[in-house]
Amino acid sequence: MKKFCAILFSFVLVLIIALPVAAEGESSTLADNAPSLTAPAAYVVNLDTNIVVYEKNSETPLSAASLTKLMTTLLLLENYQDQLDSISLTAPSYVYDLIWEQSTNASSADIRRGETQSLRNLLYAMLLPSGNEAAYIVADYMGGGSIDNFVAMMNDEAKAVGCTGTTFVDPCGLNPNNITTARDAYLILRALTAYDVFSTVVGTPSYDMGTNDRYTTPGTYIIQTTDKLITNSSYHRDYTKGGKTGSLGEWQNFAGWHSQDGESYISILLNVPYDADPEGMRPALVETATIMDWVFDTYTIAPALDTTQPITEVRVAYSTQADTVMLYPADNMMTLLPREGGAALTEQVFNVPDQLPAPIKQGDIVGTVTLTIEGETIGTADLIAGSDVSRNQLLYTISRVSLFFSSTYFKVVVILTMLVIGAYLIFTVGRILRIWSKEV
Repeated sequence: MKKFCAILFSFVLVLIIALPVAAEGESSTLADNAPSLTAPAAYVVNLDTNIVVYEKNSETPLSAASLTKLMTTLLLLENYQDQLDSISLTAPSYVYDLIWEQSTNASSADIRRGETQSLRNLLYAMLLPSGNEAAYIVADYMGGGSIDNFVAMMNDEAKAVGCTGTTFVDPCGLNPNNITTARDAYLILRALTAYDVFSTVVGTPSYDMGTNDRYTTPGTYIIQTTDKLITNSSYHRDYTKGGKTGSLGEWQNFAGWHSQDGESYISILLNVPYDADPEGMRPALVETATIMDWVFDTYTIAPALDTTQPITEVRVAYSTQADTVMLYPADNMMTLLPREGGAALTEQVFNVPDQLPAPIKQGDIVGTVTLTIEGETIGTADLIAGSDVSRNQLLYTISRVSLFFSSTYFKVVVILTMLVIGAYLIFTVGRILRIWSKEV
């Protein structure tokens, strides 16, 4: 029986410990009052808290277009980030045939057949003007002369970072069968932001590719970014630190990240129709600015709890010193909150016992509080005792004795004892009667 109880207690304890951890990993969506977007799919995540602040069809597979180059870039940096200047590649002739088979108007960084460029230049060429030839040159090198080998590497890496709705068929995105989801594109871009060189490249408005046989004068071979949110243009936003565009047909994608006042986000918009930008050709940038303006105006990172103030109280047993003890949050729960209302808009769900047995030490963890906004969990914090509470030994002893006498164990012992006594009496009486009958 004792062994069974120990196993049961251990199981329950594991569940109690595991539940807060699971809650912390959950994401929340707080976008009930967000502006309407024409983008068929979108995903905006606060990187400081992993809270999803806007979501629209984030698991719907759509054409990736040149967002495909983000995966090509991720593989390049994973393998060669320390060799960007020491390795140079010569553009193989066949990759141009592959490009022109798919499009006669493919974006280019003006790298010609047989020309040699460093990996760093190819990185800039892929990400700024979205050079398709640069992506193919990298794929040929990393695939050992086989584009198919490289595409297999892309799909393996997509699974490794957690993508569930992404398939690549080429290294640049010209083929409309390159598909992704808004959430998957977020995962790929988030993996890339771990590389400082990536942040530098996509945050660069223009880049000098240097000199070659055609560009013999320094400063004449300049490539420009397609991300007009970081350039001196009508689309500019100070908070945008970089991103990647992509388009096929009558729509545009944009994957970007943004930072302001120490708060950072990744935004993904897929297949935004050109109607969203009637005066230009940057619909995804227009809608990115719309949603991110709203995000920075609406939310801020702030404490949801005050560690200096009690949040609830719980009854205390076995003490004459105090009937209750005040509980304080162990963490101020810095999280993403609405600028208007802030912590007052959160709902608190307590996981504490009905009473605590004395003695209690100040700082003892005695429960948890889970915070939600509009039903969405934003985090869980430990609750700690705010003061010491001593045990009254007499009350404790009386309680334990009373508990023993009211326990099932005691009742069973009493019943068994009574049965034994009863059996003994019956046996004794029977024996006496037998002896008496013989004497008579």
